[in-house]
Amino acid sequence: MPYLRPVPADQSAPPAGADTGQATGERPVPEQDPRVQWAATLAVIIAGALTIRPMGLSGQGLAVAVLFVVNAASLLARRLPEHRVPPRLALVWLTLGVFAAAALIGVSSSGTSYLFAFFLAGHIGYRLETRPALVLAGLCSLLCGAVLYLSLGPEQDPLAWTFGLATGIPVLIGIVNRTQRRAVRAAIEAAGSAERAARAEARTAVLTERGRIARDVHDVLAHSLAGINMQLELADALIDTGDLNKVREAHEKAHDLVKESLRQAQWTVHALREDTLSLPQSLAAMLASSGHRDALTVTGTERRLPAKVVQNLLRIAQEALTNAARHAPGGAVDVELTFAAASTTLRIRNRPATGEVGAGAGAGSGMGLIGMRERVALLGGTLTAGPVAEGPHQGDWQVEAVIPQ
Repeated sequence: MPYLRPVPADQSAPPAGADTGQATGERPVPEQDPRVQWAATLAVIIAGALTIRPMGLSGQGLAVAVLFVVNAASLLARRLPEHRVPPRLALVWLTLGVFAAAALIGVSSSGTSYLFAFFLAGHIGYRLETRPALVLAGLCSLLCGAVLYLSLGPEQDPLAWTFGLATGIPVLIGIVNRTQRRAVRAAIEAAGSAERAARAEARTAVLTERGRIARDVHDVLAHSLAGINMQLELADALIDTGDLNKVREAHEKAHDLVKESLRQAQWTVHALREDTLSLPQSLAAMLASSGHRDALTVTGTERRLPAKVVQNLLRIAQEALTNAARHAPGGAVDVELTFAAASTTLRIRNRPATGEVGAGAGAGSGMGLIGMRERVALLGGTLTAGPVAEGPHQGDWQVEAVIPQ
């Protein structure tokens, strides 16, 4: 009757090469109910004590009694935990048990002494590896067959001593049980490995999502607060000049930036919900809200992009536009979205500043460009950022993100 036996997690490790019969960790390993094994073992010992003769305290009876005790001890040792019996010690113990079983058959004149050999052979197949188990079981058959042949004589019915040759057959049952148990243990270990891998994958997914949310929060807060801070600093500086019109203008821009921040927060929440966005329309709305109308140029055949690509390209555009407003105020901005056969390219260029650069323009967190590179890397693309060295746009600052199809 199979049952489930929990294996302690702090159990000592078995010797190398040993068939421990236990799976690592706390997963239960199905095996035969020990109560059945104890019952069978005790039944053999009791049957032997009641039937094996002669048994006494002297002469042949003493020899039979000693061998009976040795055989009973060898059979009871089956219940020793496998991880506590080294393979070599198990081989020695089982070999001595085989000789003791054959000797008991030889010295006893009647009884069920042969049962010890049968049960011991079955455990040999379970406890030892296949090759030594077969060799030892073959030795058991030869010894028991030879003992019966010599005891009964050649004139006796051959079936009687041939029966001794069959004592090693139960080794095959032991080998099958050991193979099945190892297969079950391997399956349990594989299931445990798969479960651990699934947990690690889930944790990685959680950490990745946290990183994405952190980048989105940075994009909204850092960009918006930086712009608002610049306008408020400008208003503070203009107060000393007494130019109230310019102060009002700076405050109005700060209010506009607050409104823009709210819109960007809505975009971020929308992106976190992974809704499908129209990239050209979203870029156009973003440019219009930042004061750069008609700055978007779309080339190629527009196609629907995965939500993840759209979200990250929008965040990259948002980062680039904020940097342009911070470091090159008043400079014109051009945005190009190109749909090619094998890729999608987003370019954001801004010309040099035509207005006064705020005092805090160079005091960014340093995470903007890093965040853009991380986003593009997640999509398997490339990102370049820096001044244009040649061509009609020489001297402009350009951010280019290329996402493969």
